Amino acid sequence: MKKHLFYLLFIGSTFTHYLYSQTIEFQAEINDSIYSNTLNEYRNFWVKLPENYNPDNKDDYPVIYLLDGFSLKNNLEIVYENYWGHYLPHMILVGISNSENRTRDLTTSQIKMSRGTAMDSETGGAEDFINFIEKELIPHIDNKYPTSSFRTLIGHSYAGLFTINMLLNHNSLFKNFIAIDPSIEWDNQNILKQAKIKLKEQNFDGKSLFISLAAEQLHMQNEKITMENIIDDKSEFSLFSRSIIEFSNFASSQKQNGLNFLWKVYPEDLHGTVPLPSIRDGLVFLFNWYQFKSPQSYNNPETSVEELTELLKAQEEIYATNFGYSVPPMVEEVFNGYGYMNMHMGQPKKAYLFFKMNIDYYPNSANAYDSMADYYLSEHDHENALKMVKKAFEINNSDYYKERLDTISSKNK
Repeated sequence: MKKHLFYLLFIGSTFTHYLYSQTIEFQAEINDSIYSNTLNEYRNFWVKLPENYNPDNKDDYPVIYLLDGFSLKNNLEIVYENYWGHYLPHMILVGISNSENRTRDLTTSQIKMSRGTAMDSETGGAEDFINFIEKELIPHIDNKYPTSSFRTLIGHSYAGLFTINMLLNHNSLFKNFIAIDPSIEWDNQNILKQAKIKLKEQNFDGKSLFISLAAEQLHMQNEKITMENIIDDKSEFSLFSRSIIEFSNFASSQKQNGLNFLWKVYPEDLHGTVPLPSIRDGLVFLFNWYQFKSPQSYNNPETSVEELTELLKAQEEIYATNFGYSVPPMVEEVFNGYGYMNMHMGQPKKAYLFFKMNIDYYPNSANAYDSMADYYLSEHDHENALKMVKKAFEINNSDYYKERLDTISSKNK
């Protein structure tokens, strides 16, 4: 079935509205579970494959692992679905359930008391949960889906504490980390004390961390406490926020360790509302290098085919450097979008460039050949258009391509 979509392209920043067409080869979201020998229990998770996923292709995808994956699922999906293409690559999303034994699995050390009250759940099981992720979940995902080793971990609150612990003590598993309003105050700021040693002495080249702070209520009881005076407050009711600020200020000062770091304060957000903007800003920051260089040049009618070719070559090199493996300079849908944009703007040579590159980089995509057929039809070349649709039909023998074959064949008679 042919699906027509508008791809948002802003002149001067991203692109302009232009129509492109896309054939959905495969789209899936899977709810799954595995038994963990480490945790002695089943653990639920969900997997969402990219819209362009095709089981016949050999493309590997970066992976995002989201802790509290079922409660934060909509937040991640909203951001990802709005920002893939120019800001984010196609990725596999994995959401891990932490609905049971959450405190046990995500906290980094055992404590018996909190704010003068006995803890009503187990604590300090983070190492076991790390072993589950490293030795059971990631191998399961890697064996079942076309993943790359470029992984991002996202965690909120206790899961944010867990995320920072992963960066400091187990960072070989992930390249990127987003810690949303993390519970750094846990166990008398134990993780902060570790950070002040490890961020100073160890090398974090190739790693990125984004931290957020919800600042609508910096003090649990005193609304007069603000970002301007919170450091002067020594009560336990501001310890949560003060710990994040202290960690972030220290991390920002350690330029020698190679860590790509950014933290952001959300003055109008609460602990429960901050995940959505944090995931958005965190992913855009972590994948800042993914965004097109000189986007205006792609939209400028004066840019030559040769200049566009050089821009795409440079973009491909940037991706290879950051991903650590070869990646096309554009996702298929964006190649398509630029192809149709230039075709409608009366720039046939540029349109051909994007459609041809789409086929070169995505040779198993029926839609890439079908789009090239549209280009040939616009040039009144029915013979080559027919060849392209035949190729698309070989890849995907859907009724849509069969009907196109019949239509173009009849025009060639």
